[in-house]
Amino acid sequence: MNAPELLLPAGSLQHMRYAYAYGADAVYAGQPRYSLRVRNNDFHKLPVLQQGIEEAHALGKQFFVASNLMPHNAKIKTYMADMEPVIEMQPDALIMADPGLIMMVRERWPEMPVHLSVQANTVNYQAVKFWQSMGLSRVILSRELSLDEIEEIRQLCPDMELEVFVHGALCIAYSGRCLLSGYFNHRDPNQGTCTNACRWDYKTHASDNNDDSPQKIEFKAFDAMNQHSFSDCGGQERHPLADEVYLIEETNRPGELMPIFEDEHGTYIMNSKDLRAIQHIERLVNIGVDSLKIEGRTKSVYYVARTAQIYRQAIDDALAGRRFNPELIGQLDNLSNRGYTDGFYQRHPTQEQQNYLHGYSSNERQQYVGEVLAYDADKQCLEIDVKNRFSVGDKLELVMPEGNKTLILDKLLDKERHDIELAPGSGHKVYIPYQGDAPEKALLARYL
Repeated sequence: MNAPELLLPAGSLQHMRYAYAYGADAVYAGQPRYSLRVRNNDFHKLPVLQQGIEEAHALGKQFFVASNLMPHNAKIKTYMADMEPVIEMQPDALIMADPGLIMMVRERWPEMPVHLSVQANTVNYQAVKFWQSMGLSRVILSRELSLDEIEEIRQLCPDMELEVFVHGALCIAYSGRCLLSGYFNHRDPNQGTCTNACRWDYKTHASDNNDDSPQKIEFKAFDAMNQHSFSDCGGQERHPLADEVYLIEETNRPGELMPIFEDEHGTYIMNSKDLRAIQHIERLVNIGVDSLKIEGRTKSVYYVARTAQIYRQAIDDALAGRRFNPELIGQLDNLSNRGYTDGFYQRHPTQEQQNYLHGYSSNERQQYVGEVLAYDADKQCLEIDVKNRFSVGDKLELVMPEGNKTLILDKLLDKERHDIELAPGSGHKVYIPYQGDAPEKALLARYL
């Protein structure tokens, strides 16, 4: 079996460095103007982008530049001039979605590898063959595919690189083509300015449903099990709630009641769970997928390091013929998440996978509490940039690229090296005792 590439997000040089240190083979980043991440993106400065590409190549790693928005005319006019200095930096590939931009790049820079973005919604082998005929070197398959469908595409397109997402946020729209943020905030997700409106805190309200209400909507309740609407049930009794209208209210917009529309697929204005497909890594490796991708360019350094470390282990285990370690599921639970799903990969989990999920998701929970800034060998202590509070007596895990260590904190010092009992939270620097070699790119987590 060929080892698949482990591809991590990079919203900054720091994120990139942690991704590589913890096992990533490649990272992806993008210029805010032409990618789907405007906020928390340090690569708006060309020197920073160039530094990232140079550091990656010095490590023997790859650096992909996301250029995958769906541009309006104004951006078409500036695109080629803005991309020329980027191409000169020699990134390993451009990630693109818009056919017009792809055509322009292929004509001007035919030697530049192009990967088709998930935004292009590729769901069948004929579409893969089409993009291959256009000169693209890789297709990032749609998140809406099952494992069996991916395997069929692999078999029918054996000489085309395929990439799939295995972890991170899921959109409630088709492969990210969402309009909610544009509707609520006039910030278009497809231009990189998504405000994650699907993840806001909503409350439901019942409408008075009177004829004069501006919110009144006529709709048919749907019986998903029997695949028909109650109003079409012939002599069957109509569901008592079929004609009710329900409204939602977002926490930061009190008094703005919006109607909920529902059909056979459910209510669209809802918060999707996050994708976690670690239990499917062995199958994806066996299928022959070329790249396994993690989402999260706006996530923390801890998220990048831990997902890289955990998925690296899963890939290495699969390549070595070792059985999947279900403890990895519990480790991913320690990361910030909104609940997990394996998306569309498998419609009905097997009994074995259900046991994985129920048996290991309640393992010892952790919280990211600090980043190691330096090691004082003379005084044998680590300088910690505190992210969340922790105290003397806590059970901690020192997360390191070479392997993690568990310790019980018996001493804590402030920046003046006075004994303290508590590291209060973000913005503080403290010192903890440590014996051993100086750790690099180490992070600190607290067991809850």
